[in-house]
Amino acid sequence: MRALILGGSTEAAQLARLLAGQDWIAPTVSLAGRTSAPALPPIPHRIGGFGGAQGLAEHLQRTATDVLIDATHPYAARMSANAVAAARATGVPLLAIRRPAWAPVAGDRWTQVADLAAAARALGEQPCGVFLTIGRQELAPFRAAPQHRYLIRSVEAPEEADLPPSATVITARGPFDLASERALLAAHAIDVLVTKNAGGQATRAKIDVARGLGLRVIITERPRKPDAESVQTAAQAWDWLRAHHAAPRGA
Repeated sequence: MRALILGGSTEAAQLARLLAGQDWIAPTVSLAGRTSAPALPPIPHRIGGFGGAQGLAEHLQRTATDVLIDATHPYAARMSANAVAAARATGVPLLAIRRPAWAPVAGDRWTQVADLAAAARALGEQPCGVFLTIGRQELAPFRAAPQHRYLIRSVEAPEEADLPPSATVITARGPFDLASERALLAAHAIDVLVTKNAGGQATRAKIDVARGLGLRVIITERPRKPDAESVQTAAQAWDWLRAHHAAPRGA
């Protein structure tokens, strides 16, 4: 059974590890190529886009793909929309892995905003130490709030032109633990955490540390994704794939 996995999430990596070495499936992971040195899966992979929904549909047909798995990042709304459109156009069964969002609990000081421009405004006028964990490609809104000190963490360093005036950059790839996150926030005198609601465990520690320290958290809401059959974990996607492999062709 030929499976195309649209990657970019922890769940995509987990599913790739589950499928490695299995003789009943021929999986391929597709990576967007936004980083120069992505963490490569232990199964065949490709890097780069498809050219929209039509390009993805043509790829599915050209490669005789049997099933499509959307395991993209929760904020990759366009890719998820393309997956739904391509699956409908080709009749290829689609499963989306959509991990639950984080939700505030007692002790959290969250401000939930629609986008990063709103997050920059929510910082306020009073200068403070800000920890930005939003990736390297969407920093521009914070140039409009130059009074703050910024600690920016991303897998790869951002372009200098995108940085706010007072910014310290560190490059790191999760997962991150509570002790290291606590030490990092203390060392840089952080007052506010700005992040996306990615969900999952790989980067959750910063949320828990912020709660323990009584820090403000400004968090962007997830983009809406199109309806699709979905599960929450890689293990559930494995079960779905096994069921499709066992089902009679055309069922």
